[in-house]
Amino acid sequence: MTSPKHKIGIIVGSLRRDSINRKIANSIAAFTSDWLECDFIEIGDLPLYNEDDEADPAAAVQTFRDRVRAVDGVLFVTPEYNRGVPGLLKNAIDIGSRPYGQSVWDKKPAAVVTVSPGAIGGFGSNHHLRQYSVFLNMPMMQQPEAYIGQVGADSFDAAGQLKDGPLKGLVIKVAHAFADWVDLIIRGRKLISEDQAHSG
Repeated sequence: MTSPKHKIGIIVGSLRRDSINRKIANSIAAFTSDWLECDFIEIGDLPLYNEDDEADPAAAVQTFRDRVRAVDGVLFVTPEYNRGVPGLLKNAIDIGSRPYGQSVWDKKPAAVVTVSPGAIGGFGSNHHLRQYSVFLNMPMMQQPEAYIGQVGADSFDAAGQLKDGPLKGLVIKVAHAFADWVDLIIRGRKLISEDQAHSG
């Protein structure tokens, strides 16, 4: 599949202790461990974004920006609230995109997975994040789309791992596709850079 390990930041848009989104994110990290080094970047302690604070940003803000800046790609795993992105995730995206011209998201390959007990699997939240990625200049994995619906506590075993079945198969497919996507973008940029250097 992919060669050297790329470092990925996983951002979960739910603070709930038993979040099904976090459990799916943990599964994706496990299923890609041979190709990706996954770092969970927490967003629950971030203050609300206020441009007035840019002169002296909070330690949590600076740490968040530094950790996102250090990764090769980003995986968003999130529920849908009121047909949109949870407020804490939108806040994190705004914090990472500022100050203007210094966005930590720029050019990082990304994917979005939305998980819900409902049938539509967080479709609204998924597409909001896809819209954001255009402005943030993040190449977003298009396929397979991951609207993972009808997920509940019974989808996991006592250790929080996905039980064997179609859901686990789908998550493995998404995980492997994301590993390939990150590798494709990073290797492609490297080849273009080398080609430009040689043509000079």
